[in-house]
Amino acid sequence: MIYNLLAKSSVVVATLFLTVFLTVHFAVAASSGVQRVARTAEQQGQSDVSNLKNISPRTGRAVGQHEPDDEGDFTEKEEIRRSFRLAPGTRVEVSGIHGAVKIETSDTDTAEVYVVRSARRREDLKFRRINVEQTAEGLMVRRVRESEEPNVKVRHRVVLRLPRRIELLTESINGGVSIGEIDGPVKLRSINGGAEVALATGYTEISSINGGVTMTIAHLGERGVRVKSVNGGVDLRFTQDLNADLDVSRFNGGVSAELANVTVLIREKHLRFQARIGRGGIPITISQVNGGVSLSRSA
Repeated sequence: MIYNLLAKSSVVVATLFLTVFLTVHFAVAASSGVQRVARTAEQQGQSDVSNLKNISPRTGRAVGQHEPDDEGDFTEKEEIRRSFRLAPGTRVEVSGIHGAVKIETSDTDTAEVYVVRSARRREDLKFRRINVEQTAEGLMVRRVRESEEPNVKVRHRVVLRLPRRIELLTESINGGVSIGEIDGPVKLRSINGGAEVALATGYTEISSINGGVTMTIAHLGERGVRVKSVNGGVDLRFTQDLNADLDVSRFNGGVSAELANVTVLIREKHLRFQARIGRGGIPITISQVNGGVSLSRSA
């Protein structure tokens, strides 16, 4: 009798220990997955404040409105306001931002940059600085690399108003990203938040996104579209009929291709979906998606 009770007690204790271990293990894994993007953002650098008073009223109103996933500013703030002239096709890079990024576009040759850095304490603003500069490579809005940095909490809020005809890279962003119409290549990498692009033209590359992706594409270049490692759904909308080869692999959800002239070649649940759209040719490659994949004609 005593032996049986001890045996049963041992099973119960072992079961409880395993349950607690697994709970802690997955909680830590989930936390580190989010923090990994944040640490990447913290390693990207940027600096210097330059005031300019000719920011348009439209941009000023935009930065005053928080996005739904924006936690808002802390009480201590520092602003960066800059304005630049950009030639068509200029490369614009936004990286290392610890907060939401909003990019508006229009038919202009002027770029307006508005950045808010905020912290609970004034002295914390010495860290996580943002550098805004125009170089031979293009316009850069990047976090400054610090040799040493204490454990401080500084939030960034970035709003850009840019010309449509640019090449855009947003990378290592610890917050949601909202982008207007871009007439040029668009690259989104390492974003800890959802990403939305109103309209893109040309090559599109999306990778390591912790959140859903929604994008409307006006014209596919020869290099097509490449999407990889998205922790959320992928919604691609096209403004015109396509001639493309679709290859979707390793996805945790369904694949919907509501387009004209789609011929399904391979359909393996959660493993592979291949189809020829129209005459085929331009590659649309999507892989490692923790959610559904949808391709449709834009309304």
